[in-house]
Amino acid sequence: MSHVSQSLEQLVEYALAQRYDDLDAGTINALKTFIQDSLGVGICGARVPFAVSLKQICQQWGTGNDAQILNTGEWMPAPSAAMINAWQIHNQEFDCVHEQAVVHPMAVILAVLLAFAQREGNIDGKQLMTAISVAVDVATTLGAASRSPLTFFRPAWCGALGASIGMSWLSGHNRAQTLQVLGITYSMLGGTMQAHVEGTSMLAMQIGVAARSAVNAFDLAAAGLDGPQDILDGPYGFYALIERESDFSYALTALRQQHSINLVSHKPFPTGRACHGGLDALQVLQNQHQFSADSIARVTLYAPPLIKRLIGRKPVKAMTVSYARLCFAYSGASYILDGDVGVECYDSGKLSSAERLALAEKFVVIDDGSPDPNAMSPQRLEVELNDGRILRHDVPATLGSPARPLSRLQHLTKFRRCCKSAPNPLSDAGIESLINVTDHLDKLKDINELLTLSLVID
Repeated sequence: MSHVSQSLEQLVEYALAQRYDDLDAGTINALKTFIQDSLGVGICGARVPFAVSLKQICQQWGTGNDAQILNTGEWMPAPSAAMINAWQIHNQEFDCVHEQAVVHPMAVILAVLLAFAQREGNIDGKQLMTAISVAVDVATTLGAASRSPLTFFRPAWCGALGASIGMSWLSGHNRAQTLQVLGITYSMLGGTMQAHVEGTSMLAMQIGVAARSAVNAFDLAAAGLDGPQDILDGPYGFYALIERESDFSYALTALRQQHSINLVSHKPFPTGRACHGGLDALQVLQNQHQFSADSIARVTLYAPPLIKRLIGRKPVKAMTVSYARLCFAYSGASYILDGDVGVECYDSGKLSSAERLALAEKFVVIDDGSPDPNAMSPQRLEVELNDGRILRHDVPATLGSPARPLSRLQHLTKFRRCCKSAPNPLSDAGIESLINVTDHLDKLKDINELLTLSLVID
């Protein structure tokens, strides 16, 4: 006999009641900004070499004309399109993040809802924005309720559950239908932090698999399959098995005060978010003191235990790209040598640089003893120079966070660079067209245009 917990009932009731006309101006602006940002990083993500193999594999699984792939334009069945686009959005660690929840909300959600909307047809900008708002609210509330350290890969789990409610919202589902979609999605999910610890490329693929599972789950529910109902608080539910310490009422109360998209952080660098406080501080100190790589004796980042766990790994020869993106030492050394950290810093030629590895050996991350297992700030960076000087910078809030948001210029600079770094680089005119359409997404009659504008059209 199925039972639905009060927590899930409240979350579903909240989600299905949302309407575009109830969204405030700040929320609408944040939705446009992060949809734009996520399209940019998804377009850029097509440059990762495994994209070719992934698309070939998906075509072997089955062909179809439901939805398109960002930048390269292939038509695929909706589950495969969602998988590839979600992977492209996350595969360079450049997609936005909700820091309190430790969830990348847009990777699974935008990819799933774009594929679903293309397949269903006649979805306009207002509908897409509202569904994304609903999905992000759900995903981040599930994550923010956790009081335990990361063990399972939260961005995949929470993103897929959020995306499932987003599809239900677009479909006009009632409570019972939505619960079936959620139950089947939950039953199909996977992904742990082991891929993160080892720095393998499966980390980003967990996002892709979660996106595919969400679409598959929706279709199975539509075909009449019934799923478990008590997926949050049941004996093998999310808060019993996956996130073993939680305070859902606190997270839901916070959600009712403000839509979660307003609390999402930009990523100014294509690295794990945990690297960004240190890179931000390094940038400040470098601009102030103009020290060179040769003058550095040691660089120490003092940060909460989550930061140490995520990016405190040592640089090693023959690092994988995923490992390097999650290594503050390598990313910090890249900033000193290149004057920036862009997607090119993780290309094979630089990963094998002896000079870069030698400098990275001077970087270390120290656990500051914070009792919060999910805290990402505050942080402090110390740069010890060979002449004995010690330069310090405190980071109470990381660049790109709601407390220190990117300016419109910084955001668009990132977006334009992403579009130019794609395997099929967009023209200046094409980039401006995509910016204009996403800036006025509430006026868009058919979201198919978003995919079309991500392509290079002769």
